[in-house]
Amino acid sequence: MTVLLAVLLITNAVFTAIVWPTFYKRVARDPRARDASGNPTRFLTVHRVIVGVAFLIAAVSLMAALVSFVAR
Repeated sequence: MTVLLAVLLITNAVFTAIVWPTFYKRVARDPRARDASGNPTRFLTVHRVIVGVAFLIAAVSLMAALVSFVAR
């Protein structure tokens, strides 16, 4: 793996760590996130999955970049 690709993967992980938590906080405060009795709606559940997948991709990206640096 080239250094440029490893840096791109690290950039992806950093971007995720900065952007997605803020997005999730906004979604969680949205009136559509909870029903009248305070239970999570599908809106919140779907966004939780999206954020979780983004963090999973970021973790895999970071691990791949670190492995490429260690393998050099």
